[in-house]
Amino acid sequence: MAEADPKLPREAEPQPSAPQAAPPQPTAPSEPPADRAAKRAKRARLFRILGVVVVVGALIYGSYWFFVGRTQVSTDNAYVGADSAQVTPLTAAAVARVHVAETQFVHKGDLLVELDPADAQVALDQAQAQLATAERRVAGYYAQGEALNAQVQSRSADIAAANARIASARSDLARAGIDLQRRQTLAKSGAVSGDELTTAQNRNSTAQAALAEAQASRAQAAAQVTSARGSEAVNAALIRGTGPQANPEVRAARSAVAKAQLDLDRTALRAPIDGIVAKKNVQIGQRVALGASLMQIVPVETAYVDANFKEGQLTKVRIGQPVTLTSDLYGGGIVYHGKVTGLSGGTGAAFALIPAQNASGNWIKVVQRIPVRVTLNRDDLRRNPLRIGLSMTATIDVSDAG
Repeated sequence: MAEADPKLPREAEPQPSAPQAAPPQPTAPSEPPADRAAKRAKRARLFRILGVVVVVGALIYGSYWFFVGRTQVSTDNAYVGADSAQVTPLTAAAVARVHVAETQFVHKGDLLVELDPADAQVALDQAQAQLATAERRVAGYYAQGEALNAQVQSRSADIAAANARIASARSDLARAGIDLQRRQTLAKSGAVSGDELTTAQNRNSTAQAALAEAQASRAQAAAQVTSARGSEAVNAALIRGTGPQANPEVRAARSAVAKAQLDLDRTALRAPIDGIVAKKNVQIGQRVALGASLMQIVPVETAYVDANFKEGQLTKVRIGQPVTLTSDLYGGGIVYHGKVTGLSGGTGAAFALIPAQNASGNWIKVVQRIPVRVTLNRDDLRRNPLRIGLSMTATIDVSDAG
């Protein structure tokens, strides 16, 4: 490399700059000792107030728990229920009229639905005709019984007449036999002609035939008596022990009439209880089948609450204990009163569609809940009606756990 010419002027090399002095910081004015003391005193006063508030709060909570909280168990896992009544037809027919609408309040016995009564009326007329026929037939049994009794007596009289004819025929036969023997004795000596002997023989044969005929007539009369008595016994079995109206045939026909009348009455569907119409599923002209669900009647004045308490909360819960409840529908300002009427026979998990299998695999303990049935005061329900499925908050007073 070529060396730099010393004669050429050198470029000015940068000189390191001297460090600049920091700008002067403003000095804070010193706080007077009196202000610092006042702040410390204020801070100490605030801590004392906070301590007093904490202590008072703890005393209030402890007093509430001692006097109230330890005698109550509460849950918001509670829901309104009721024993609803399903309206189902007990006979198949077409719907003629519908007298109610969804959400309508009805009283027990109110007419809800009318079915077409034509078929039921025809069946009733047929049953009534069959009843009249049965009554006449049974009346004929009693009349026939008297006729058969008279027939038996008549055949018995025929037997007596046949016995008399037999006796007469025997007498005639005996007389004819004696006369024949006499003629036969005289005929040997020639005192009697052959014509007279022949005539005597004919009379004897006629007498024998008459006796045989009389005996046959008696046998026939005896057979007729036996037949008449058999017919009388058969007829007597049909009417024995009962009057015309209590005869089994009449009773069966009368039951058929009652069944037909019941089917006719069932074409008018009436409310079984007081309540509100829900799940209405019926229209005019629809043909309903036997047992089909047409609607439900929800008894709002007899509603109850199923409160699901944790198992650890039920140690002191007893049947008959008072319960206070509030509804999310009305808020905490409306309080319902009731009492415990029973505890379920198992937990909700035990009655689930797929019960828990705690005996297999890894297991984690889960607190179980048991439904507690609470009956509500009817006056409270009348003032503020509830609906099925509403959420409730239930508090049980367990102070009396005897």
